[in-house]
Amino acid sequence: MYKILAIDPATLSGWALSKDIYGTWNLRTRSDETWGMKLIRFKKHYTEVLDAYPSIEIVVYERPAGRNTRAIITQSKIIGVIESVAEQRSLEYKAFSAGEIKKFATGKGNCGKPAMIEAAREKYGYIGDDDNEADALHLLHLAKHVLLSTTIRRTK
Repeated sequence: MYKILAIDPATLSGWALSKDIYGTWNLRTRSDETWGMKLIRFKKHYTEVLDAYPSIEIVVYERPAGRNTRAIITQSKIIGVIESVAEQRSLEYKAFSAGEIKKFATGKGNCGKPAMIEAAREKYGYIGDDDNEADALHLLHLAKHVLLSTTIRRTK
């Protein structure tokens, strides 16, 4: 049933399997930890979800962009883990840009976090207030939309 896992990679990573199964993974490091602990934490959470939901066939994630070098580096390293584990498990994976996700969610490719949260509430009945979860929910539904239309085109 849960074929798609959507991930918004960041220090506080949002993830979603359905409109009712989603959350965040806190990858923050303590002062006595190395930066690599983020990747270790991420891999632990990611593989726990994959193990708990073996029907997952594809992992989708937000492609890094922007001007914050540190955030881009964090996202890029997390994406390396996403793709590496997906390859090991023979899962497909696909990236979407932040603009694609925002445009799908709100019709505007440059909207802010409050608009993304509000759109998730309106579209999916989201009851939280975390932009990472909202982004993951929108990413999940964007992936379903894209993959469904790709499947329909292939069968015609």
